[in-house]
Amino acid sequence: MRPQLALALFFAVVLAGCGSTPPSPESVVRAWSQELNTGDNEDAAKLFAPGAEIVQAGTKLRLDTQAEAVAWNAALPCSGRIVSITTSGDTTRATFILGDRPKSKCDGPGQKATAIVRVRKGKIVLWHQTGTAPPPVGPAV
Repeated sequence: MRPQLALALFFAVVLAGCGSTPPSPESVVRAWSQELNTGDNEDAAKLFAPGAEIVQAGTKLRLDTQAEAVAWNAALPCSGRIVSITTSGDTTRATFILGDRPKSKCDGPGQKATAIVRVRKGKIVLWHQTGTAPPPVGPAV
């Protein structure tokens, strides 16, 4: 293959990859749930944008750093099996059945919890637990 043709093919592949669209809000929420359920707080945290807002149990906090996102995910006592999920624009509403996590006992096993999650550019910018079930004790970050 001639060098010019090889170089042109290389740039075509690279540029095609640059134009890819971010994952859908629903797929981000499903990925976050999966990481949380397996106890992978690091990968769950990678799905949060710097400065993501958390609203839970009447408390608001911001996850300004990756370390704060890891700590917040690690402090969640429950896993959640998605039983309902709907998306409108960049916002997804997911309802979960709560259960134990690999390293913690859930404080409301079998209960339902709903979160409204806003995703931009493939990252969670808002995670807001709504009143489907009594909220678990929120982590302090």
